[in-house]
Amino acid sequence: MTTLTGKTVLLTGASRGLGVYIARALAKEQATVVCVSRSQSGLAQTCNVVKAAGGKAIAIPFDVRNISQLSALVQQAQDIVGPIDVLINNAGIEINAAFANYSLAEIQSIFNTNLLAVMELTRLLLPSMMERGSGRIVNIASLAGKKGVAFNSVYSASKAGLIMWTDAMRQELVGTGVNISVVCPGYVSQTGMTVDTRVSAPKLAGISTPKSVANAVVKAIKKKTSEVVVNQNPITESLTKFMLAIGQISPTSVDRIYRWLGVVDFNQKRAENRVKDGYVAVESHRS
Repeated sequence: MTTLTGKTVLLTGASRGLGVYIARALAKEQATVVCVSRSQSGLAQTCNVVKAAGGKAIAIPFDVRNISQLSALVQQAQDIVGPIDVLINNAGIEINAAFANYSLAEIQSIFNTNLLAVMELTRLLLPSMMERGSGRIVNIASLAGKKGVAFNSVYSASKAGLIMWTDAMRQELVGTGVNISVVCPGYVSQTGMTVDTRVSAPKLAGISTPKSVANAVVKAIKKKTSEVVVNQNPITESLTKFMLAIGQISPTSVDRIYRWLGVVDFNQKRAENRVKDGYVAVESHRS
């Protein structure tokens, strides 16, 4: 799929943050974007962005945590636009906490959004893609899935599962004409946790722009790239990959690097703020 012109894309987590930038990047490629999110008002704004950039947009309000109802979402989308050419699983939830302070409901919410919804949407759309011998699936994971992050353990686990599942599916889909990719950003400005004005994201760890991540998503679709690490610039990305490689040999060495970079302190402060707020602090969403 060297071009997205005229292709139909189902994008979850489309109402805010990174989802809006991905939608805009798709629109510039002349794609039709089926925008899915819980926020109806946010979807309306994203659709306006898509149309202004030259694409076509359809809004479907839906909470992907309702796993058993995802078949209805897929049917509704296909009834409106026909077969889905590209699935981008962008919706995500991130809640900082010491593990003992998570509720079961929070753990389930994170896994339902970050992993189970991805699997189910793929399961529902895959037969049609395989029958046509063409399709692209892009999963938005995180560097937190490549190296676990303290005070963000459940999110890390969900993204690690997503990365490994994508790896397995890539092998399973060889020869079918369907390709699956995973994009792993580090900290992304203007989205999720970096919007928290009380705690600044650690600059030494690298902070990417949402536009750069969105461009990486489009490139992954066109180039059939298996895995993409996005972290500020090519130099930072290379250093990140080197650090992750070291982590396979000596995990505790990278633990110390993470503390030096300020990653652990940042997440711990976010978790402590959540306790101070009486567990009312807003989750970091891409939904």
